[in-house]
Amino acid sequence: MQDYYVYILASKRNGTLYVGTTSDIAKRIVRHKNIRGSKFVQKYNVHRLVFYEKANGYREARKRERQLKWWKRKYKLAIIEQMNPEWRDLSEKLLDPR
Repeated sequence: MQDYYVYILASKRNGTLYVGTTSDIAKRIVRHKNIRGSKFVQKYNVHRLVFYEKANGYREARKRERQLKWWKRKYKLAIIEQMNPEWRDLSEKLLDPR
């Protein structure tokens, strides 16, 4: 079974948020950073990976993505703060895992 990820991008701390799903998180984040992601990401300059979690397969990832998209903003901010209280760009760790 292929791994899938649910992730949240932010424009800045407490800024605009984007929730997405992918099977290759490193490749997808590179696309977002190179402004080849979604139109929403392009329009609002949302490119900082601030949260991600692994899912067990495509269906679980899509289910979790929909769940997060329907959450109130304060709940999204809370899970980001729990995993990444400093709102660091986690893509640096993914793309250069030294």
